[in-house]
Amino acid sequence: MSLSVVSLAAGLSLKIAIRQPTRTVVKAYLCNYSTNKVISSTDHGTWPRKKTSRKKNQKLKFNEHLSWEERLADAVTPLWRLNYNEQLELKQRKQKDILLQLSDQISMKNSSQLTSASHSTIDNSKLRFPLLPIKASPAIVGYRNKSNFSVNRGVDGNPKTVGFYVGTGKAGNIICVNGDNLINMPEKHLLVARCYQDFIRLSSLEPCLLFHTGGHWRDITVRTNTKGHTMAIVYFHPQSLTPEEIDFHKSALVEYFIRGPGVVCQLISLYFQESSVTRCSHEESPYQVLHGCPHIYEEVLGFKFRISADAFFQVNQGAAEVLYHTVREMCLPDRGRRERGGILLDLCCGTGAIGIAMSPRVDRVIGIELIEQAVEDARHNAALNGVFNCEFLQGKAEVVLPQLIPELSSISRELTVVVNPARSGLHYRVVRALRNTPSVRRLVYISCKPEGEAMRNFKELCCSPDPQKKLIGEEFSLRVAVPVDMFPQTPHCELVLLFER
Repeated sequence: MSLSVVSLAAGLSLKIAIRQPTRTVVKAYLCNYSTNKVISSTDHGTWPRKKTSRKKNQKLKFNEHLSWEERLADAVTPLWRLNYNEQLELKQRKQKDILLQLSDQISMKNSSQLTSASHSTIDNSKLRFPLLPIKASPAIVGYRNKSNFSVNRGVDGNPKTVGFYVGTGKAGNIICVNGDNLINMPEKHLLVARCYQDFIRLSSLEPCLLFHTGGHWRDITVRTNTKGHTMAIVYFHPQSLTPEEIDFHKSALVEYFIRGPGVVCQLISLYFQESSVTRCSHEESPYQVLHGCPHIYEEVLGFKFRISADAFFQVNQGAAEVLYHTVREMCLPDRGRRERGGILLDLCCGTGAIGIAMSPRVDRVIGIELIEQAVEDARHNAALNGVFNCEFLQGKAEVVLPQLIPELSSISRELTVVVNPARSGLHYRVVRALRNTPSVRRLVYISCKPEGEAMRNFKELCCSPDPQKKLIGEEFSLRVAVPVDMFPQTPHCELVLLFER
């Protein structure tokens, strides 16, 4: 029995007996998400404190009173012991703390030119803009549409175990634990992982645990849509195998999943990527379609989107609709559905979902994205939906945007910008271009980690003009912030911020 069928009213308990847990330190990887926070089930009312430093090479100690499944659940879904309302309250408080920190830093910087008397009147105990209540995810269990499963030694020592890591490579205590009890994982993903484990255990090839020690079978990524269509991507280290030898094992993989025991997975797409590095793009090492369709499709806010093997798409479809609706209303408020106009700049646009969703309310959408395959998907998605006022440009935003701004400013007196960068935030040249362009009046920033590098972006957008940093344009003001829970059972959420001037 999986956790997804366990009563939420009972606190989402594991099927195994729960002992009173003590503080546990673990690390796990789920797609591009990782956490190494110190989590304690007794800390429900407060945010986990920063992990204290440890001596070099000191091994992490596990709580022996917890099962491996519990340790993994505490790593990947640290809030699983809380009911959902408690999770939302915890995330709301965390976002408020982050924004209070931002308010304090902006006030201190902007007040540096004030007299000491006026400076003393600044009250940093309250936010100077509304923080709206967090928006809940429509689904809180089994919501992930993309999962990445690792291969390593399991609890029983078998190196051909497929699951998620507990422990760290640095500490030398990695254990690969199957994810059957993770409540954010859909059963279909877990089924594919179990079948892949069965396949590699039948294979004569060894797994690739460390690149320099040999082995071949690596991770597997599973993607699904709301219709249940399933894509699997198997990663493989060629080592010194000949192309003919690799073809033999690719054929065995197809045979297993399409005509053998793995047929229960009902894959509509099976990909294979040969790579001698941890991760590489389609351009660096092409994704090979071994069977079925090259894409799956998903719908968001009435628009249909093509998803390639390596395309970015929000991991929670239902929450993505909540997020995009929130962004659309903040960027382009609906004024009777009859007003339409202006230009929307969609930076870090990915496969174009946000720009396409907003296209009915503007004259023109221009998206900028670094990854070439994502740009191809964005252009295809626009055509697929009959959207003809969107164009997507490939390149670094810090290179493309400064060249584009003068042309757009001459066309429109007011530009609206939405940015959805990676955790590393926006490049400083992008912030400078936005700040120094008078026609950019409204900016919506989506951040999955506002306390990280994005905080630097926020401060540079809102600080007083600083000629030394070449921030000479009028400063923005933060008008409103809205958290959206994209990742139930985890401490994370998306934060949407509206800046205006």
